[in-house]
Order: sequence, then C-alpha cells, then structure tokens
Amino acid sequence: MPPSSPPAPVLLRLLTTAGYRIQVRGDASVAVRLRDRRAVVLAAATRSPGELEGLFPGDAVQRTIVYDDDPGPVARTFAADRGIEILDPGTLGPALGELLLPSPQSSSENHPDGPTLETPFSVLPEGNRIVRPRIGRVEAELLVGAEGPRFTLRLVPFYVAPYRVRPASPYGEAGKILDRTVAVHGVSGEAEVWEDGDRELVGDLEIPHQFVAPEVSVAQASGFALEEIRRHHTIHVDHTEQHGGALVIETRRVPPAADDVRIGPLQLIYLPHWYAEGSQGRVVLDAVTGRRNLAALPSR
Repeated sequence: MPPSSPPAPVLLRLLTTAGYRIQVRGDASVAVRLRDRRAVVLAAATRSPGELEGLFPGDAVQRTIVYDDDPGPVARTFAADRGIEILDPGTLGPALGELLLPSPQSSSENHPDGPTLETPFSVLPEGNRIVRPRIGRVEAELLVGAEGPRFTLRLVPFYVAPYRVRPASPYGEAGKILDRTVAVHGVSGEAEVWEDGDRELVGDLEIPHQFVAPEVSVAQASGFALEEIRRHHTIHVDHTEQHGGALVIETRRVPPAADDVRIGPLQLIYLPHWYAEGSQGRVVLDAVTGRRNLAALPSR
C-alpha cells in the first residue's frame, strides 16, 4: 500500500486494538467486531467481491473489503449491489477513523467490552414442579365447543430456564440486556419464550391427572433453547447504498451473537393440558393459556 495507507500488518494491529477479532482465511484476513457487528476483509485486488462475500459472518451489519490496490469499476459495482463497502489505498485513510472507532451511540455499560454478561440462576420452590391450571373442565368444554367428549388432564413436561440476552442493534450501538424465560417441550422439542408471572407452580393437583414422560434429553433441550432465543431476538436491518442514481436496500436478519446469550440451568416442570377425545377427533388444550396445541406432538 502507498504511504497514505498503513500496510496490512499495521492495519491488522490497529483493528485488533479497536476490538476486532482476526482470522486468516487463505490469502485474506477477516476482522470481526462483535459489539457493532462490523466486519472487514483484507484481500488482494485480484479477488472479486463475489469470492470474498462468503468470508463475512451471516449476521454482519456493516461489511467492508479493504483491497491492496484499486479493484476496478466492475468490482465496485458488484459490491455496491450487495451492500458491501470497498476501500483501497486511495480511500482507506479518510475511512480509517470510522473503521476503528465504535459507533458514537455505543455505551461501555452494555457492550461485550464492558461488564460481563452473567448467567442467570434459577431456584424453583422446593417440591413445586406443576403449573397450576387456570382452565377447568367446564371452561375446557366451552373452548373445545363439542358436546360429550372424554376429557383427560395430562401433565406435559417442559424444560424451563431463565436466560439473559443482549440483542443486536441496527447501527451497532450497545443493546439493552434483557431477562426472559425459555421453555422447551419435553416431548416434541419445540421451544418458546414465556412471559414472566404467567404460570404459578404448585406441588400437586387435586384434579385427577396423568404424567407424560419426557423424551427429549437435557442436552437436546439446551440446543433447542438457544435456537429459539436467537430466533426470537433476531432483528431486521436495512442496509442502503446509492448506486448509479438508484437507491439499493438490502434487508439482513441479525440474531444475537452466541456470546450475547446466557442460559441458566434447565429444570423440568409439568404444564397441564386438557385432552378432549370425541366424534370430531382429539383436541389438546393448554390448561393455562387456553391455546390449542397439535393433537399428536411428534418427537424430534
């Protein structure tokens, strides 16, 4: 690179000091900064943006390729269409400050270089592992809307854990840390985020009931929980580029980074469901929310 731009080793040291993590991929170097989802690829001008695009993380919000020489108008046009910024020795100097400095909206309070994202802990009341039903037999009959079905109350297993997440932010500013609860169905493996305070735990029920045995292991439930948390807190980011008088907008899905999720210990509880069987077939009703579930919940 000419004197106006730092040589590649110096630039990599500057990026490392600015909080980027460096990986060498063949003849290219990839620098990624988690706190603002900015990614930079350093490569030779002989590599096309199409070849290099796959080196960027899928959740990168801002993508930049720094070439060691001018890559030419074709490469610039392709990159602009894909929402990728191109820098070369002639343009790197003025843009270096933006690459190295965090977003002006960033805060040391919440980004990964600030306080550690702690794992939440959970202590269930001793002996209380059953969620108290809010919907009795009479209410279940009204919700099902069928006369004369046979009702059975079954306690369905769920693996439940508190979690803490720092969602991504559209422009790299530090996201607010959230505390939520994730629940994984112990038979189907389906996961969902529960609202706090919606379910009261008790030790036993006076209503006759049956227990359903879990089929999903704790290890499997942990994986399903992480998938659901990242899906639930995914944001959509519009990246806009001006190209040839036209405004090109690309929308990317950005989930929280794995480092921005902490899941507490998974604990098994039982959620009551009404199983109604009659002439219209089987209906399964959540005895807390009244929501209908699939009659046959497949195992994963």
